[in-house]
Amino acid sequence: MKGERGSFRMLRREQLLQGFEQDSYKSKGKLPEPARCPRCGATYHHGRWTWESAPAGVHEQMCPACHRIHDKFPAGYVTLKGAFLAQHRDEILHLVRNCEGKEKSGHPLQRIMAIENTKDGVLVTTTDLHLARDIAERLHDAYKGELEFHYNAEENLLRATWNR
Repeated sequence: MKGERGSFRMLRREQLLQGFEQDSYKSKGKLPEPARCPRCGATYHHGRWTWESAPAGVHEQMCPACHRIHDKFPAGYVTLKGAFLAQHRDEILHLVRNCEGKEKSGHPLQRIMAIENTKDGVLVTTTDLHLARDIAERLHDAYKGELEFHYNAEENLLRATWNR
């Protein structure tokens, strides 16, 4: 399966940034500045999205995170499984939400799209593959267990599975 189009493979840390330029939700050109997302209020200024307030009458442009949320097209999937999850669910989900809050405060495009119950555990979907990786690594650092990453460069997609 190695090298097949659309196949998943184990992810090395240096590979995470490869493929970032292929993100179809990333702007193809420079946006008019300043711009404000009408959904979340993030402001595009000096080439990046921030939480700074925008002056009145700015150009309105949906940010990539809101665009992904609207399309229901996550960039990251974090699957949480195992008996430990069942016993410590609230504590684990609190850690997941804290991770998002920390990242989102400085990076408006890094958000959790949904936290859903599945037959095996919990599925967390994110607007950014870096946030998915951060969540999975923080869970592993805090609670140990098994952690797997699969990165699909063609789709700019990360799937992480944590099990304990």
